[in-house]
Amino acid sequence: PKIFFILIFGLALFGIGEALLIQSTIGNSPWSVFAQGLSLQTTLSIGQSTALTSLAVLALWIPLKQKPGFGTLANIAVISIFIQLGVDHIPIVNSNFPIQMLYVIVGIGLVGFGSAIYITCGLGPGPRDGLMTSLHRNTGIRISRVRLSIEVIVLLAGMALGGSVGIGTAMFALFIGNSIATNLNLVTKFANRLA
Repeated sequence: PKIFFILIFGLALFGIGEALLIQSTIGNSPWSVFAQGLSLQTTLSIGQSTALTSLAVLALWIPLKQKPGFGTLANIAVISIFIQLGVDHIPIVNSNFPIQMLYVIVGIGLVGFGSAIYITCGLGPGPRDGLMTSLHRNTGIRISRVRLSIEVIVLLAGMALGGSVGIGTAMFALFIGNSIATNLNLVTKFANRLA
């Protein structure tokens, strides 16, 4: 039960971080660019678009022989719910650049912290991470190249659908790796002290 609640907490933080990027209006993460674009072209909410996208990515696991864990399914449900809750309740910022930047910085921090928490739970990768690692395993292409290729394709598709791209997107691309690594180090140290 403790690991379950820690997992949910991490995924909720991740979802709120993504929502802050969306509400900043100066650029989303690549997957949220796609989900937002999909929601603009359909009757789906952004939370529903996120869930549908995650399920589609999960379907790609089948030919790659990747098996989901509990954390994989929780990732789809919880992140989608908290992105929608965040978009519904966090005020949108259209013109105050310092506040927009604050949203982006805090959003990247929360996505990094949330990622570190759910990774350390070890209950299965998220749909996107599982796709990346299974493509790497099946093709031998380096993880960094697989991830970059996937994210560029998703970003371009999201842009074509009308999703928000801007300085927030560039900052996410530049700093999310450091955010996850730093938070993973902190979460691991904290977990080791509790053990």
